[in-house]
Amino acid sequence: MRRTVALLISAVLAAVVPALPAAAAPEPPSTPGWAVVGDSIRWTAPTPMPVSDAGVEFWEGDRLLGTARESADLRTFTLTAQLKDPAALQVRSAGKRLDVTPSATPPPPPPANLSVPELPALPPEAEADPGQPGKYATTKGEYSLDPIKLPGYAAPIEMDAVVVAPEGAHGKRPLVLFLHGRHYTCYSKTNPNRISLEWPCSAGLTAVPSHRGYLKAQELLASQGYVTVSISANGINAQDALTADAGAQGRSSLVRTHLAKWADWSAGHGNAPDVVKSAPADLSKVLLVGHSRGGEGVNRAATDSINPPPGDTGFSGPVRWHIRGNVLIGPTIFGHNPQPDVPSVTFLPGCDGDVSDLQGQMFVDQTRGVSRGAALHSALYVIGANHNYFNSEWTPGQAEAPASDDFWPGQQPDPVCAPGAPTRLTADQQQAAGSTYIAASAHLFLARDESVLPLLDGSGVRAPSADPARVLSHAVGGDRKPFVVPDTLAAASGSARVCAQVTADPAASCGSGSPHLVRFRFAATQPERQSVALKWTSAGQAGVVALAEPVSLHGSHSLALRLAVPPNAPATRFAFAVTDQSGQKHSLGAVSVTGLPGTARLSALWAQEVRVPLPADLGQAASLELVPESAAGEALLIDAHGYDKGLVPVVPARLGRVDATVTSVLEGDSGTVTKNVVVTATGSGTRTVRLFYRDSATNTPATKLVTLKPGEHQTEVPITYTANTRWSADTQYPIGVVAINNAVVGAAFGGLLVRNDDPAPKLSVTPVADSVVEGGTLKWKLTLSEVADSGFMLIGRPVAPASGAELSTTDVSAEWLLNNSGEEPLPSRPLSSTGIELWTFIAPGQTSVEVDVPTIADTEAEGEEQIHLKFEGRSPTGTDFEVTGKVA
Repeated sequence: MRRTVALLISAVLAAVVPALPAAAAPEPPSTPGWAVVGDSIRWTAPTPMPVSDAGVEFWEGDRLLGTARESADLRTFTLTAQLKDPAALQVRSAGKRLDVTPSATPPPPPPANLSVPELPALPPEAEADPGQPGKYATTKGEYSLDPIKLPGYAAPIEMDAVVVAPEGAHGKRPLVLFLHGRHYTCYSKTNPNRISLEWPCSAGLTAVPSHRGYLKAQELLASQGYVTVSISANGINAQDALTADAGAQGRSSLVRTHLAKWADWSAGHGNAPDVVKSAPADLSKVLLVGHSRGGEGVNRAATDSINPPPGDTGFSGPVRWHIRGNVLIGPTIFGHNPQPDVPSVTFLPGCDGDVSDLQGQMFVDQTRGVSRGAALHSALYVIGANHNYFNSEWTPGQAEAPASDDFWPGQQPDPVCAPGAPTRLTADQQQAAGSTYIAASAHLFLARDESVLPLLDGSGVRAPSADPARVLSHAVGGDRKPFVVPDTLAAASGSARVCAQVTADPAASCGSGSPHLVRFRFAATQPERQSVALKWTSAGQAGVVALAEPVSLHGSHSLALRLAVPPNAPATRFAFAVTDQSGQKHSLGAVSVTGLPGTARLSALWAQEVRVPLPADLGQAASLELVPESAAGEALLIDAHGYDKGLVPVVPARLGRVDATVTSVLEGDSGTVTKNVVVTATGSGTRTVRLFYRDSATNTPATKLVTLKPGEHQTEVPITYTANTRWSADTQYPIGVVAINNAVVGAAFGGLLVRNDDPAPKLSVTPVADSVVEGGTLKWKLTLSEVADSGFMLIGRPVAPASGAELSTTDVSAEWLLNNSGEEPLPSRPLSSTGIELWTFIAPGQTSVEVDVPTIADTEAEGEEQIHLKFEGRSPTGTDFEVTGKVA
C-alpha cells in the first residue's frame, strides 16, 4: 500500500504548549506568507523548504504555539492554535528564523573586506591518530530483507543496509552500526525539483540512498578491523510525523531488529548475506552511530536494550548484544533523555543550519547526577562543519539525489559559515574529520584503547588526519569527581552569581545563544539546571562559588572546568583557587580561554575544558574562586570536576525506567471533565523525575518534582477540559518528563488526547460563478450546516478535466498562482501540472467561505477552457468534493 504522509516536523503532542521565554531577542515580526482564519494558522514558503530534523515551530513573539504540519509539496505549514497577535507570528527551527526567503542561488564568497573571526591555533598532535587507515583490505555488500511492521507506522519499514567489512580478519569482529537522520525519501532522476517525503516512493521516483552516505567512515573502520553496517530508515522518515516522539521509538525498534538479525547470523542461524558470512560480527562489542534524528534513535536503542520498553514497540525478543558506546552526529534530543550508562561522543557542528541550537549538548549535560557518572560523555565542537556534509548522500557534488548546504546564506554571507570563509570546512575536510573521530570513538569504546582518550576528553590535542578541522572537546563522567555542579551549588558572590539555564525570569537567567541553555520543549523553568555567570568590569574582580557541603577531590590530580566566554572574545585569563573546609586557600594556577568564532546566527557560546593542577594536600573543598585577569568581560562556568587520567569500568546501574503515556478519551457532551494522565515507572529504588504540563485551572505552564518511592510504579497528572456537543478537532494536552536521579526516561512525551465524539457539520458546495468570461473570477461558496468549535480545513488541487481544454498558468492571475504554488506563469503549462494547493478554511464560529480562481483576459482566440478542482478534507476528513469551472 502506498502511503503519502503529510508531516508534523516535530510531532510531539504540541497543539497546546506552555508559553515559554524566547531563546534570544526576537527579530521584527514577518507577516508575508501568513494566513490566519480562526484557530487555523498557515505559513507558505515561496519555495519548497528542506526537510528539517530539528522541527518547524510557530511562535507568537516569545510564545511557542506548537509544531507545524507540512504539506506534500514541502511549502505550506499549518497549525491549530489560539492566537492573539497575528503580526507577531514567526517560524523557527532550533531557534532559527525561517520566515525569511532563502536565496535560490549559491551565496557569493565573503567580501574581501569582511571581518572574519579568527580560527584558534591548531592544538598539539595527540600520540594516536585514529584517522590513519588500518592493515586490512575491505569488502562491501548490501542486503535487503523483508520489511517490518511497527506500531504507529501504516507502511512497512524497509530492512536495507550496506555492509563494509575487513578482509582476512581473524575471528568475530566488533560491529559498528550507522543510522542516518531525517531527509526527504524520494526523488526524480529526470526532474531535480521533484522530491517528496513518502514511503514507498511513487511511480517515477527513486528512493534516496541516505544509508550509503557514510561509506568513507565505514571504509576507514573496516580497514582497522571493524565490521560496519549502515541501515536505511526512509520508511521511518516518511511517517515519524504521526508519532508522539518524532520517531525515536520507531528508530530504536529498527536498530534492534537489525541487531537481532546480526545476532542470528553470528550464531549461525538464518541465511546470512555473503558479506556477513565473510566477516562475522562480535555482538558483545557494538557501537551505534546516529546522525541527526538518527542520534536520538540510537540513544533510544541503547536505553531500550538496557531498560526494555513497556508495551509493543515492534520488536520483541532477548537482547543478544552489548552496546558499548554511542556516537551522535549533530543529533536531536527532543526528550532530553540521554542513556547515562552508555558512553557517548556527540558531534556539534559549528555551522549546523538544521539543528542549529546544537541541542545534542544535552547528551552530555543531562547525564550529570542521573546515575553513577562512570560513563564518559564527550562533546566535540567542530568549527566550520555544517549538518549535512557528514553524509555524502546529503552533499552536493557527491550525492546521487539532489542535495544542498544546510547552512542558509540569509540576507548576506555569514563571515564564519559562508562557503569559502577561512572558518568553513569543505565537504571533504568535514568528512575526514568525522571519520577520524568516529574511529577514535570505536577504538576507545570497543577496543578499550585509551591512547585516543585525549582526543575526546578535553585534553586539548588533535588528530592530524582531521586537519585542518579544529575539533574542540570537553567531557563529563569517566573518572571525574563532581565539584561545582548544580547539585552542590549553594551561593555565589563577587563577580559571580548562580544563574538558571532555563527560566522565565530574565534577571535570573544565564543568558542565551548557548547549547548549554537549550530548554526542554515544555519547560518554562527547570530548577535543577544551574550554572555560574561571571561579569566583571576590571581585572581582579573575583567571583566565589560556595558549595552546600564540602566535597572530597581525593584521587584527582587536577581540576577540570568547562568555561565559556562570548564568541570572538579575545584571550581571557582566569586564575583559580580552592578553599578547603578549614578555611585554607589553595592557589591552583591560571588558564586562558578565547572565544570561538561566532556570529548572531550561531550557537557558539560553548564551554571549553580547561584544567589546573590540584595540591596533594587538599582536604575537603568548600568553595571555588575565579579571578579574571582581563580588564572586563563575561563568562559562564558550566561546571567543574576533579579529573584523573583514564577511565573506570562502566557497569549500568539498576535505574528505573520512566515513560510518559498518551491517554485517549472521548470528549463527552457536557460539563467539566478531569482525567488523570499516567506516567509509568519500573525499578525498585527511589527515582526522581520532573513533570512539565499546563495547569488546567490557570492555563499557565506548570512543573512539579516527583519522587517515586520503592514500590511506586506510576504518578499521575490531572488534566481538566470542558465537554460540549459541537464538533471540534481532537484536542491534545501534552505533558513531558525529565529524569533527575536514579531514572532513565524512555518516552519523554505523553498527555491527554481528547477525541471528538460529535458529528461534523455537513458541508455543501454552491456555485457562485462557475462559468465566466476571460478576466472573470470563478467562485464557489462552501457552507456548513452549523457552527463548529474548530476550523474546517480543506486542500484543493487541480486535476486534468475528463474532456475539453484545461486552463493554463497564463490564464490565471500571476499573483494567485504564485501565492498558491510558488511558481511563475511562464512557460505556459496546464494547471494540473503545477503544485497548486488551495488551502481553504472555515473559521470556528463561522459557517461559510468562498473559493476564488481569478482569471485574466488575453488577445488569443481560444475556445472554452476548464479547471477541475479536487478538494480533500484535512480536518475533518471525509469532506472531499470536486468542482469544475469554465472560462469562455
